[in-house]
Amino acid sequence: MVRSSDAALLRWTSNISILYSPLVDSLLSVAMVAATVGLRGLSLCALSLPILRSAKIKLPIHSFPTSRSLKPLFSPYNPTILRGFPSFCASSDVNVEATATAPPDTEAENSQSADDIKNAANLLDIRVGRIIKAWRHEEADSLYVEEVDVGEPEPRIICSGLVKYMPLDLLQDAKVVVLANLKPRNMRGVKSCGMLMAASDASHETVELLMPPDGTIPGERIWFGTEDDKDSQPEPATPNQVQKKKIWESVQPHLKTDASCTAMLGEYLMRTSAGVVVCKSLKNANIS
Repeated sequence: MVRSSDAALLRWTSNISILYSPLVDSLLSVAMVAATVGLRGLSLCALSLPILRSAKIKLPIHSFPTSRSLKPLFSPYNPTILRGFPSFCASSDVNVEATATAPPDTEAENSQSADDIKNAANLLDIRVGRIIKAWRHEEADSLYVEEVDVGEPEPRIICSGLVKYMPLDLLQDAKVVVLANLKPRNMRGVKSCGMLMAASDASHETVELLMPPDGTIPGERIWFGTEDDKDSQPEPATPNQVQKKKIWESVQPHLKTDASCTAMLGEYLMRTSAGVVVCKSLKNANIS
């Protein structure tokens, strides 16, 4: 004879089984899959978490979890087992694949990149210039206006934001470096046809003009590299090409002075026929 307390316990156990059988089934399924493919690097925790999160518990029409068959899971033809799971562990197969798809040598990439930058810089028309005269811009307190000889029939008018950094008398008759194939810009009513190149410290508190060596002639084109590279310079790009291809923007971040204040493009010296280009005192400074 079954006592009333035992009958109540049986009914309570049956109800618990009905309510939680889906969760039990999920956990059993996860355990079996993990055991089957565990050697391929599958983590039980990694698999079970998304399954449990996505599980939606519904009351089944049957009373006991044993009615849900796990036979397909154990089948050797189970598509999940045959297909397997991606492994994040080191294995011979993974190493072979990694070797086959390994990225190119870093030094080769850097060398190619340096060559590309140098080739782009060779399209810039950087010249020796001489300031014939300079004066304050009438409409802009931060600008000087310079009349610069760059080897053309007429001098160029160039506006420079140098008022804060140097007195006007330092500009008079100064040898300078001019970027000559930028598109002209209207600067407060004055058409500026070029840019004076200068070095500046990290805080941009100190600015010094780049200086070509004595013996250079206005209009001489400046290049980067060795003395032999002078004869291999291509024709400079047009101002429209410089703007469209953003040539100056791609080159400028790589222009700096070294520890001896010499202007450099990466590892390439900035040269004229009379020697290298320098600034007065700024070491390891940006050039723009």
